[in-house]
Amino acid sequence: MPDIKLPNGNKIPFIKYIDGFEIAKKISKTLAKEACIMSVNGELKDLSFSIDKNAQVKIITFRDKEGLEVVRHDAAHILAMAVQELFPKTQVTIGPVIKNGFYYDFSRKEPFTNDDLKKIENKMREIVDRDEPTKREVWKRDEAIDHFKRIGEHYKAKIVEDIPKNEEVSIYHHGKWHDLCKGPHLSSTGKIGKAFKLTKVSGAYWRGDSNNEMLQRIYGTCWSNKKELDEYLLKIAEAEKRDHRKLGKEMDLFHFREESPGAVFWHHKGWTLFQNLIDYMRLKQRKAGYKEINTPEMLDKTLWEQSGHWEKFGEHMFTSETPDEKIFAIKPMNCPGCVQVFNQGLKSYRDLPLKLSEFGKVHRYEPSGALHGLLRVRAFTQDDAHIFCTEDQITNECLSVTNLILEIYKDLGFENVLLQFSDRPKKRVGDDKIWDKAESALLEAIKQSKLKYEINKGEGAFYGPKIDFILRDSIDRDWQCGTLQVDLNLPSRLGASYIDNTGSKKIPVMLHRALFGSLERFIGILIEHYAGKLPFWLAPLKAIVLPITSEYDNYAKKIFEEFMKVGINTEMDLKNQKINYKIREHSLSKVPLLLICGKKEFDENSITIRRLGSEQQETLPLDKAIKKIYQKMKFL
Repeated sequence: MPDIKLPNGNKIPFIKYIDGFEIAKKISKTLAKEACIMSVNGELKDLSFSIDKNAQVKIITFRDKEGLEVVRHDAAHILAMAVQELFPKTQVTIGPVIKNGFYYDFSRKEPFTNDDLKKIENKMREIVDRDEPTKREVWKRDEAIDHFKRIGEHYKAKIVEDIPKNEEVSIYHHGKWHDLCKGPHLSSTGKIGKAFKLTKVSGAYWRGDSNNEMLQRIYGTCWSNKKELDEYLLKIAEAEKRDHRKLGKEMDLFHFREESPGAVFWHHKGWTLFQNLIDYMRLKQRKAGYKEINTPEMLDKTLWEQSGHWEKFGEHMFTSETPDEKIFAIKPMNCPGCVQVFNQGLKSYRDLPLKLSEFGKVHRYEPSGALHGLLRVRAFTQDDAHIFCTEDQITNECLSVTNLILEIYKDLGFENVLLQFSDRPKKRVGDDKIWDKAESALLEAIKQSKLKYEINKGEGAFYGPKIDFILRDSIDRDWQCGTLQVDLNLPSRLGASYIDNTGSKKIPVMLHRALFGSLERFIGILIEHYAGKLPFWLAPLKAIVLPITSEYDNYAKKIFEEFMKVGINTEMDLKNQKINYKIREHSLSKVPLLLICGKKEFDENSITIRRLGSEQQETLPLDKAIKKIYQKMKFL
């Protein structure tokens, strides 16, 4: 008699066959109510899936990650179902699960409006109330193609055509409506509940190709209960308040223009913030033994061919052809240029590890639809470093880099950091022994950091394993920023070598390291993390002098000059406006300190200080105020 083996080791015997509904009932009534899908020998299946031989089974509920993903997948189907009930001529394409929700792409001539989203959401709730049964069928490929073409679903027909011939063509019915899908799914439309909300509509190219037709993408979020939904919507509302594009305008930091899409026009305050970060990084890197270099932004095509980037990254490069018919590429990364610096002069094992840092401007072609303020640009500055070392030095250097990255994140207010370790992929270069050593070194660095980490099996680069550093911000959003990668490929391709202690020529190991990833993106993250209220030492403008009336403009100028004399970046506001108006204006632009002066301050040679976010004020003698504020300017 076959049996089902449960995660706790218990077994459930059965005679001919058994499905997930029955297994859940045999375990407990509560589990039967909460069951979504099941895992059968590690493969996710509908609860209706019939098991006829020994199997390891786990019942998955709404509380499980896989369960919530299935709920979101069902919500995507119900979204498409609702759209076609309301707008029958609309074609459906794909509707995957994404982080915190789902989306579905539609082909429709008329654009969806906000009013349409409300109608669609109400229709989705109606479909949930109908609690229509879900049923899976397997169709023949040709029959499926003909069917979808016949009903005018040409996109679905194309998708079926692209399914490998050895794979099943599975169709899920929700009542009378059906969709092409691998599954698994819940047993009925009522099972998803009503903890969902449609959030926005945007454009999206068919299959992500800008040469294809533009579709309409409707996004939604979905949770296991209303409480979780409400909490998420509150976070979204808070995120909108913190949008770096909005705050960047209010703080007068930067802007973008159509004449140069994906490139930042830095204003004085924004550029000061940019340079403050670089100054801080330079200090940290000098102490850690890095030597700063700078390499050309444009390099001959032949170098990119030699490095392998032309083949793998060519479509993302900006290129230029000169009158003598040479092709140059604006660099999309700094690595090949750095290797050329390393290659100048004979290197010995005594020179290693050699740490070369660079604040290099790079350009990558990103589709216009993917651009998003500072977070996704085409022109950006990488805080790169490349460490050339021996195989025996990998462990120590990985530990050193990891500690430096974590120290810097802590300085900048990010103490909740998750590490992701990605090991060897199937297609890779390099000897397995070196891979063993590189992976061991990275894992040891992670373990000594004592931080939480995840393993992305087989997701390393073709040239070596890597660590990605994920920051969690003040409203619990995750940002992938820093990276540490072991390169077993590029030094060899570009002819890098050193002389070892036996006099033999050897190829160095190359560690790629970025702390911020991109300064532009990291500044966007910082702005949103702090809601514009940046740490005092980092803020581009430290203070602004506000005379109460024009009578005290000269005293305001004196204060301004004294502050600037000691290097405290300060401005004056001498506009003929009421003091309360000035306070509101400069609080909105997130100036950390408002220096207010009137008769009392003039008579006492003092200044009244009002800090951002506080209505309390402090009056100090001018010399003491300058000394106190200057102390806070230092890097931490």
